[in-house]
Amino acid sequence: MNYPWFRAQGLCTSTGVVESGCKRVVGTRLKCAGMHWTVRGANAIIALRACRLSNRFEDFWDRRRRQLAAR
Repeated sequence: MNYPWFRAQGLCTSTGVVESGCKRVVGTRLKCAGMHWTVRGANAIIALRACRLSNRFEDFWDRRRRQLAAR
């Protein structure tokens, strides 16, 4: 990554915001006491949480319905 160029453009080059977002979206749901996840289950719940937190929950289900109807 060309850090000097990005900084010159006034863009953020730190990872703190992304790490904090991951902690909030993923960590708070998947790392609760007593929880055990398969990779498939964890990926599914992360996708749902990301859709919900980005206000795209209904879009997710609309797309899922179309996928199932196409089968």
